[in-house]
Amino acid sequence: MTCNAAAATGERTLLVFGDSLSAAYGLRADQGWVARLQQRLASQGYGYRVVNASVSGETTSGGRNRIDRALSQHRPAIVLLELGGNDALRGLPVRETQANLKAMIDAVKRVGSKVLLLGIQIPPNYGAAYAQSVRAMYVTLAAEAKVPLVPFILEGFALDPNYMQADGIHPNAAGQPKVLENVWPSLSRLLER
Repeated sequence: MTCNAAAATGERTLLVFGDSLSAAYGLRADQGWVARLQQRLASQGYGYRVVNASVSGETTSGGRNRIDRALSQHRPAIVLLELGGNDALRGLPVRETQANLKAMIDAVKRVGSKVLLLGIQIPPNYGAAYAQSVRAMYVTLAAEAKVPLVPFILEGFALDPNYMQADGIHPNAAGQPKVLENVWPSLSRLLER
């Protein structure tokens, strides 16, 4: 459905703008949490079309470079911003990651869309101080930008091999519903019927 067709039917767009954690890495697209989100919205009578603009391997720098085009193309009512994990896994400076995320949040706000920030955490083998600074970055950014935050989308199961792929980074098919359950409470407060 085109944006014009969606507008004609009164359907709003929800844009998921993330990396492999939202792109159903290693799975069929219909197994991912984003596809499950579309199903839930439809079953509960919310008139949203979900567009998944997530790219495996994406960094905040890459996201910052493509956010304006995605906003112009899809005209979303809500953006779920899930980036920063690849920056952290590459050991990039947290200051740069935060600046990129802030620029994307600002871009979303400029077009009048709501934003929900989806955070990640990294294992302590990257150094306890760096891991803590990544966690704190999301909290600080959400507070300063006055946007809602899901602090860790893999909360409660990130270390459970029953819900993770062999790489220990990406949720498997059984873990995808858990991602949605972590996101849903904050997202549901932004939705309109």
